[in-house]
Amino acid sequence: MNIFLETKAQIRDLVNSQVVPGVSYGFISGNKSETDIYGNKSWQLDKEALVGDELHDLASLTKVMGTIPLILKMIAENKIHLDDPVNRYLPGFKDNRVQLIHLLTHTSGIDGYIPDRDKLDAQQLIKALLDLPVTANFDRVVKYTDTGLIFLGLIVEKIYQKPVQQAIVEQILKPWELEDTTFEPVESRCIPTYKLNGSFLTGIPNDPKARQLGAQCGSAGMFSTLSDVMKFSKIMLEPRFQFLYHNFTKLNPGRSLGWDIKPDGSGQVLFHTGYTGHFIALDYQNQTAMVVLTNRVHPIENNQIFLNRRDTVLNSFLQEDHVL
Repeated sequence: MNIFLETKAQIRDLVNSQVVPGVSYGFISGNKSETDIYGNKSWQLDKEALVGDELHDLASLTKVMGTIPLILKMIAENKIHLDDPVNRYLPGFKDNRVQLIHLLTHTSGIDGYIPDRDKLDAQQLIKALLDLPVTANFDRVVKYTDTGLIFLGLIVEKIYQKPVQQAIVEQILKPWELEDTTFEPVESRCIPTYKLNGSFLTGIPNDPKARQLGAQCGSAGMFSTLSDVMKFSKIMLEPRFQFLYHNFTKLNPGRSLGWDIKPDGSGQVLFHTGYTGHFIALDYQNQTAMVVLTNRVHPIENNQIFLNRRDTVLNSFLQEDHVL
């Protein structure tokens, strides 16, 4: 496709400028799509070139590729409702003002520090999260956190009587034929992230809460290929998901259900990132999408340059998308 030429150049320059070891990316425009790979899997292990079928640690893309679609399915089937109070399903959470929609739009106001969080086991972490206070930000500020999606994962567990990750596999990944998307990746196919205890995490979630909660984690832990993320993106451009493309809050900038909205709350473009270096942009009106999978935390986790360049890539996509 002879479109998004400037955006493609920006993506490839992430490798040329040594911001990331490699990029796997793709674009959708109507019924056409294209993908490309450029660069290497890593810098500090063997410098193998990307071949295109690698499994990437999706980090927070787990939210929008797994937990959110399942929650939307449950709402459509009247298993749950947007205005249900959270403590109807999680009685350990005491504030009855917070509803499911607040979790989905990151407006719950739930906030607070958990001492020694990374040392807690799954049940200790869940209890500590349920004990977090609801601050004055409730229903007034969009503040992105993992907590809301972890709570939604626990609600899925209550309804289906199985861990959220198992429910996602059965209810979303299999019906949508996302056959390379998994919570149990084969290590040899995985892109390494950063070092923990002296060795690179490969096939193990970068996210500490995902490692602690295991199959109970609805906020991270999913691995997938470029091909499957493209297939997912195509599904999200279908008419059944048109309702997502607007602001579900009374705030500006606001949020859709699970998704950020770009460029300014108009609801035309859905956007989401993954901590390890991934991002998806979806435009229902133009039937276009951009998927970028990288490895921005390798070998050093703190990669601010990537975050700045990610904004440049997104803005380029939005500008080129606007003139289609």
